[in-house]
Amino acid sequence: MSQRGSYNDRDDVQQGIADDGIEASDKVRRTEWRVLGTGVNDLFVREWLPAAGKPKAVICLAHGHGEHGERYAHVAKELAADGYAIIAYDHYGHGRSQGKRGHMLSMEAAIADLTLMLEQCAKRHAEIPLFLYGHSMGGNIALNCAIRTKPDLAGLVLTSPWLRLAFKPPAVKEWLGRRLATFWPSLPMSTGLKEEDLFRQNGTEASRSRSMKGDPLSHTTITPRAFTEIQDAGEWAIKHVNELHVPLLLLHGTADRVTSYVASKELADGMREGCDWNPWQDGLHELHNDLQGGEAIACIKAWMNDKL
Repeated sequence: MSQRGSYNDRDDVQQGIADDGIEASDKVRRTEWRVLGTGVNDLFVREWLPAAGKPKAVICLAHGHGEHGERYAHVAKELAADGYAIIAYDHYGHGRSQGKRGHMLSMEAAIADLTLMLEQCAKRHAEIPLFLYGHSMGGNIALNCAIRTKPDLAGLVLTSPWLRLAFKPPAVKEWLGRRLATFWPSLPMSTGLKEEDLFRQNGTEASRSRSMKGDPLSHTTITPRAFTEIQDAGEWAIKHVNELHVPLLLLHGTADRVTSYVASKELADGMREGCDWNPWQDGLHELHNDLQGGEAIACIKAWMNDKL
């Protein structure tokens, strides 16, 4: 286990935008489309590409709970400018995808959707390396997908994965949630998430633009089934991480007040080999948006470049 410091289509795809994109610059192109996911629900997908030439690798990005793939545009643009293709979809019940807000049909369904997206990546960009990048809830889904289905990956990047929460809910509340997951699984409930727990703004317009406040595609809703599925899958992944045989970059802020830094450390210790463990001193939940966001993105980019 390494420590921080060494790296500071399926035929039913409906193409919505031509390859010259709705957004273009000297360094990046952008496309978008929809694809049929599990449960006969459309998933919204967007892709960032280098302005010219064949990408050197493709990255499938799975976002966190309550947000959407567009919140990673600044990350994707920087990676695309370095030669990567980035495909980011909105999970069921999130962003511009269909489904009840904040709900999860099951972890198996979430893994199936991610598997579909990995197939999309491989079909659109054949014969180049494939990376999987998951944040928070997306990190949980990505990790479970990698362990259970064993896709052909050049590497797995996890940032602040939701393996456990940073706090333990009251026993009565957790018991009630599990009962509701059986009898009223789609009941909408508030996560109680506070934006100041996500990242610290640096006062720039770019930083302010990443706020979830006023973003109609973001929400603070979760359902009993989503909560229990994510929690249980996180514990399962920690116990079975020795079955992961893919290079792993694991980043987690030591001051994360949303997901458990200790659980990530436990995951890294359990993997033993093949894990580059990067504890981010005083970092909050969204390292890519926090005060050292540029450094975190550079770390991810350098690690992937090293795996090519």
